[in-house]
Amino acid sequence: MITLDLTGKTAVVTGASGELGRVIGRTLAEAGAAVALHYFQSEAKAQATADEINAAGGRAMIVQADVGDKNSVNAMRDTVKAELGSANIIVNNAVQQYQWTSVLEQDEADYESQFQTCVLHNLLMVQAFVPDMIARKSGRVIATNTECTMQCEPSQSAYISGKGGQDRLLRVLAKEIGPHGITVNQVAPGWMISDKYREDGTARTTTGEPIDDSAYAQNVPLRHRGEDQDIANAVCFLASDRAAFISGVYLPVCGGNVMPAI
Repeated sequence: MITLDLTGKTAVVTGASGELGRVIGRTLAEAGAAVALHYFQSEAKAQATADEINAAGGRAMIVQADVGDKNSVNAMRDTVKAELGSANIIVNNAVQQYQWTSVLEQDEADYESQFQTCVLHNLLMVQAFVPDMIARKSGRVIATNTECTMQCEPSQSAYISGKGGQDRLLRVLAKEIGPHGITVNQVAPGWMISDKYREDGTARTTTGEPIDDSAYAQNVPLRHRGEDQDIANAVCFLASDRAAFISGVYLPVCGGNVMPAI
């Protein structure tokens, strides 16, 4: 039987108090990993996920950090290492939310926030956690990107500026640390269904306004939106030994809504 077994591994998930991060954390724990759930402000949500994992027989802790600040990220690394051991897997999932609008109207601070929580976030996480992976000659770096990076639609500019920079940083990283047995990959969600949608069956923008999602679903080849669990499953696979020879990948998980070309 083929299984995704992460027993004995330690994983750090940033943004683990958010809609997607909570599911990623639970899924890695279900596969056997000890999980450090990062949060910035939403301590209660992170703690609820940790409690759920621990009650089910897994092992989880929560840790606070500002992923755009080097000292804060390094302190998170030290806290995780003291309690769970050196990380084998990091999942860079956190990103700051903001109001999307046109290039001509977007505040420059929004571009700065996306650079900080996409590019600097990934940079600081790998600088903090990858040296221990190099010492062990194994490890997994996984980051959340987005289908939007390929779409380049109106109002997406600040978000995809950050995610585009993240992509280039991680492609270089994959070549630099590959000789040490470490893989570097990105999962690119489409517009996924998460708990916020399940609560009332209404699709919403990042700032909470209800919107009609029927047009989106009709443009997806599979004709429906995916689930947050679909993303967590992809992350779990890339974290496992089954993906040991996969690196440098930007993997859309969006029902075919975007397709990287060759």
